Amino acid sequence: MSSTTDSSPSALRPMTASEYADWVEQSITGYADDKVVSGQWTPEESLELARKELAELLPLGLETPGNSLFAVLDSQAVAVGMLWFGVKKRFGADIAYVFDIHIRPERQREGHAARAFLALEGVVRRLGLSGIALHVFGHNDAARALYDKLGFRPTNISLFKPIDPHRA
Repeated sequence: MSSTTDSSPSALRPMTASEYADWVEQSITGYADDKVVSGQWTPEESLELARKELAELLPLGLETPGNSLFAVLDSQAVAVGMLWFGVKKRFGADIAYVFDIHIRPERQREGHAARAFLALEGVVRRLGLSGIALHVFGHNDAARALYDKLGFRPTNISLFKPIDPHRA
């Protein structure tokens, strides 16, 4: 995934089965928490709903057709996170839809997510896909800033204003 003139290691490599097993539980918990914070799910239902969504999206785990799961690597080829995308039809063409990117908290703010997305661009080109799409929770200001810096542009924006029914 690195060019022939670049001697640095690739930012991505296929995820191993043990990495996948570790990621599944972290992903379910993190996604459930984000859905609660965004006001879409209640805490009581969040874990069950997150497990259900993941089972529907990755019924065969790492072997689910049309999906690619990668370890995100630092410059020493140490896994510091993960990236998952699926090939989807959007905007009239096949694209890479990023379902999840996660960098371990102690390794955040070191440029790993940006390097992973730049490496993903190469993967997308090799697969003949026309672009990369993703969803970001509105409360995730750091991710939104990163995606803007990387050239992502909003395609639609959902807004919500909570109203307390007990307040006049």
